Amino acid sequence: MILLQTIDLSKRFGDTRACDGLNFVVNEGEFLSLVGSNGAGKTSLVNLISAQLTPDSGRILFEGKDITTTGVHERIKAGIARSFQIVNLFDGLTVFDNVALSIFSREGKAVKMGSLADHDQDVRREAIDVLGQFGLGGKSNVLAGGLAQGERKLLDVAVACALRPKLLFLDEPTSGVSTRDKTQIMDTVSSVVRAGTMTAVVIEHDMDVVFRYSDRIVMMHEGLFLADGTPEEIRANNEVTSILLGAPLSA
Repeated sequence: MILLQTIDLSKRFGDTRACDGLNFVVNEGEFLSLVGSNGAGKTSLVNLISAQLTPDSGRILFEGKDITTTGVHERIKAGIARSFQIVNLFDGLTVFDNVALSIFSREGKAVKMGSLADHDQDVRREAIDVLGQFGLGGKSNVLAGGLAQGERKLLDVAVACALRPKLLFLDEPTSGVSTRDKTQIMDTVSSVVRAGTMTAVVIEHDMDVVFRYSDRIVMMHEGLFLADGTPEEIRANNEVTSILLGAPLSA
């Protein structure tokens, strides 16, 4: 079943075509990786879908409904969430409070700063459960600013997951961390996504990570889609290999 679809979606920055009439489909329940060299248009596409950018033309459908003109909060409410390449946390709050704030936001509940979930046991229980899923239960009282980089990445994803999205975009969840931390992060994220009712789209440069965890891989190049297939199909695609290795494509 199609969860998200873009129809002839386009965005330009001056003479640069970041997204050039893209027809993109995300199927319910899949773990999809969006790959390509820097400047290929990956982040621009995700920014358009998450309402960080406004398209020049085209449409965006989510669960069959046109959401092209809706704003960020409307799309979060509909079930679209994301984490960022540059982790976006409240460093002066605890790990627990970062997740609790996300739950309060989702539920539209008022927040009393300084106590947060102390007087809302439902929020407290859910926040503890989310942290446990991401292996951060033992860090709940630590300030987010004091976490190691790998733990910060996990917390950023946990905050997004606390919104209970149907579609979760992850922007380079393994960037800036060690090889060991990459495996831990992706094992955890993959487990949480596949155990729940979420669909995930990951922007990622590490092709070892991409091939290991993806159900489907879509490659972008200069604002267009160059390839779309299973990890085995993408691995065997000579055009994709040429782009990823920096070699020129044959005519």
